[in-house]
Formats: sequence, C-alpha cells, structure tokens
Amino acid sequence: MPTTFESTPRQDGFRMPGEFERHAGTWMLWPQRPDNWRLGGKPVQKAFVEVASAIAQFEPLTMGANPDQYANARQMLPPEVRVVELSNNDAWMRDCGPTFVVDAQGEVRAVDWVFNAWGGLVNGLYFPWHLDDQVAQKAAEIERCGRYRAPLVLEGGSIHVDGQGTCLTTTECLLSPGRNPDLSQAQIESYLQEYLNVEKVLWIPHGVFNDETSGHVDNLVCFLRPGVLALTWTDDRRDPQFERSAEAYDFLMSAADARGRRFEVHKIHQPAPVLIAPHESEGVDAVDGTLPRQPGDRMAASYINFYLCNAGAIVPQFGDPQDAAAQQTLGVLLPERKLVGVPAREILLGGGNIHCITQQQPAGR
Repeated sequence: MPTTFESTPRQDGFRMPGEFERHAGTWMLWPQRPDNWRLGGKPVQKAFVEVASAIAQFEPLTMGANPDQYANARQMLPPEVRVVELSNNDAWMRDCGPTFVVDAQGEVRAVDWVFNAWGGLVNGLYFPWHLDDQVAQKAAEIERCGRYRAPLVLEGGSIHVDGQGTCLTTTECLLSPGRNPDLSQAQIESYLQEYLNVEKVLWIPHGVFNDETSGHVDNLVCFLRPGVLALTWTDDRRDPQFERSAEAYDFLMSAADARGRRFEVHKIHQPAPVLIAPHESEGVDAVDGTLPRQPGDRMAASYINFYLCNAGAIVPQFGDPQDAAAQQTLGVLLPERKLVGVPAREILLGGGNIHCITQQQPAGR
C-alpha cells in the first residue's frame, strides 16, 4: 500500500508544479448525474469524449467511471484513453481529485484535500459527496504514489500556482462559510504554503460573476508561464463581470510574485452572457439538495477555463463571436502550443468547464 505521510510536502521538499510544466498525463471523471447534466448526461458525455480525445493527442489520459457506466464510457472513448472504475458522485476531477506534487529527484506524490462539494451543508451543491472525497486517494493508489491527507477543505479549481513559489486564489472562495469556517485567512494561507510549497499567496477578492463554486480562481485568471497571466475580461461597464475583472486587474498589476516579478496580465474578452435555455433546464432532473437549473439563469462562461497539456491547450468554445478572438489571442500568447477548440456549452451547463473536469499529473522520473 502506498504510504500516507504525516509530514507536509514542504517539509519533504515537494512542490506543486505549474500546469504549463511537463505532464505524465491527465485525469478525468465520466459524467452521468441526471440532476446536474441534462437528459441523463448523454449530451455532455459526447462533450467529455471530445475533450478527452483532444487531450489524448498530446498525453496519456485516464477516465474514471462509476461501475454502471464503465462499459458505456469504454465504448464511447477512443482506445488510447485508459478507462478505470473509479466511483464518484459527479465528474469534477479538478476539484475532488489529487493535487500532485514532485521533488527534485522526480518522485511524485499526491495531496488529498478534504472535499465537501463546494461548501458542505452550508453552501454546497449536492449531498452526499463521500465518493468524491475518496477519489484522490484512489488515484494515488492506482499510480502507486505516496499521499498527504491535508486538513483543509479545498478544491483544485480554487488555486493556481506558477511552480516558483506563487499561488493565486480568491478570498470569495476560500473564505466562504461552508469550507473552513474555523480557520482564519492566515491559517488557510499557512496550509497552502505547507501543502503546495509556495512562499506567496495572492488573494484576489472575487471570482467570476455567478460562479456557483463561490468564485474559483481557475475561471478568472491563470498562469500561462511564470509572471504571465491571462484574465477574463469584458469592456461592458454595465456587465456585473466588469467590476470583478477590473478589480482583479488592478490587484494583479499592483502585485508581485514570490520572486519579486511584476505580472504581465493579458485580457481575454468573455463571450456574451450565456443563459440557460428552457429546453436545457427542462432536461435536468429536479432533486432536493442540488442547485436548480432555471431558464434564463446566467452561466459563468469564461475562456480562461482552458487546460494546458503537453504542447497543447484545450480551449472552450461557446458558439459566440468572441470564440475566434479568444483562440487567436491565446494562440499568440502560447506559440509553443497547438490550440484545440472544443464546444463546451454542455459542460458549462453543469457548472464548470474544461479546466474543471481535468487534473494534471506532472511528469516524474
């Protein structure tokens, strides 16, 4: 059995690499939950196949599936995708999966955060979540890598690191009442420093408007490389996102990273507001304890929720005129990568996007 360490990654010389660093592969989970995905998850399963197929061009991909969906996932996915039985409550591998850390010798270990469905019984999105909370441990077992069980409720989408000592997060998310109400901001920051091995945590005030994760940073801003950021943006001052993006821009432009560098911040204009259509709402099962999908509700659409894989970038597309502009801008900013656009509205209907359904495993020895 792989070791569960009582120490911390920082004490043992392990760090979380930046997403732009080399990967051993990517992890995903297969969607099926009918009270989150419309029509029993059938449309979004096709979207997950497109995302998985795109990533598999660049690096190995593992798809975890519940036992009752294993055969379906195996049949729908291309043969180069590894499919394993991995019980789960829903398909957000970024948030319930492990955060992998590495040391200078190339050993890889997993950080297993406490997962409570984005806020537990206070402001969480579903119950129960016990299967999701076991996903990180099971992935570590499959990979035969050691594990740290962090004493902190945290989702992978709430953090971004540059691999050189800097972490980005949002106050809106990590200080929300359903996550760690007994911990102060300073205590949470100390845990981030210990389990990610970072020196500096930058607390951006708010995430994207109407983001049901309480403002995950991965929908707002991300590292393209150390010192270089992409930020979701709108020029429409009447849009409630304008104030949030402007606030984040001002904060980041006045900040420095752990090495003292000032940030280069590139604005990526968001699509026009994406609203849930009546037929989309009607296709979702209404169940007590889960977030309803009402017609006309605005979804937190952002091009920043893309995924960097080896020599590639998988970018969400919304059927919006801004799709091409976002793809073009990111192509200029990421000249070393091949950009692949994937239609992502079906994923967005579930409350997240491409980055939210993926988790990178960094390359080790």
